[in-house]
Amino acid sequence: MTSITIPATDNPAHHPDPTLQGSGRQWQGRFEAMASPCEILLENVNEAEAREALQFAARETWRMEHKFSRYVAGNPVDRINQSHGTPIHVDNEMALMLDYAAQCFELSDGRFDITSGVLRRAWKFDGGNHLPDRSETDALLRLVGWNRVQWEKPSLTLPDGMEIDFGGIGKEYAVDRILLDLNRILPEQASVLVNFGGDLACNGPRANGNAWVVGVEDHKKLSDSTETLSLRGGALATSGDSRRYLINNGVRYGHILDPRTGWPIPDAPHSVTVAAPTCTLAGMLATFAMLQGGEAEAFLQEQQVPFWVQRS
Repeated sequence: MTSITIPATDNPAHHPDPTLQGSGRQWQGRFEAMASPCEILLENVNEAEAREALQFAARETWRMEHKFSRYVAGNPVDRINQSHGTPIHVDNEMALMLDYAAQCFELSDGRFDITSGVLRRAWKFDGGNHLPDRSETDALLRLVGWNRVQWEKPSLTLPDGMEIDFGGIGKEYAVDRILLDLNRILPEQASVLVNFGGDLACNGPRANGNAWVVGVEDHKKLSDSTETLSLRGGALATSGDSRRYLINNGVRYGHILDPRTGWPIPDAPHSVTVAAPTCTLAGMLATFAMLQGGEAEAFLQEQQVPFWVQRS
């Protein structure tokens, strides 16, 4: 059987220019990517350094979005999903993501599965009340299962009809990647915080030695943060159903699905926020906790990480 090699891609999409505000040695850069507001906070740098860092961060984030999104026709993920069982050769960055996805599948006992995105064909988490038939979700389960995928770097063989979706890990990876790159290109004394839609990481305290103050969103009041946290290093990530759910006969169904059943996790929290050394790890633990349902708190206590769970 022949194989296909996927070339690296540039980002052809147009994005509004990022904006930079601030003065002196404190700057706030903003742009849109990955369906989220993205924010770069920079201290102890001048305007030229801040502007260069922001432009780099925006370009690199857009590149990753274009590469790993399942919505971009012709990108590497789309070519994998349209491969119809033909082996695909991937580059090192894609291989890193696939290795991480495989690790998440194993560590979660199959609860975290990047092939489960096909279940969206049955579920519409738009605040409405429609529940799919079990026969519909059962039929889709035949297209779910990372254990059915053949992956040995650099070759991936995805069975015909199956898909991969990096939506559960892509944004956290981007946060860590951007922070790592900014640490490399900025002066050593720079203080940096990268925040992509509430998933964030910093390289240490602020320039004055104080902690960064960040808010934890209340799932009942999406425009306000009711609790603030102090972060002197590391990362935070949140998983939850604040914006994607449906309600049927008084029962709320969150958008996080169990790939083994095709249905939402019972007794899952509304949201879980986790602090960890990296955003990737924080995101993994937050999602794993959601997948534990009623045992979310017990799971996080075993991990010995700071966490915040909202249930009511």
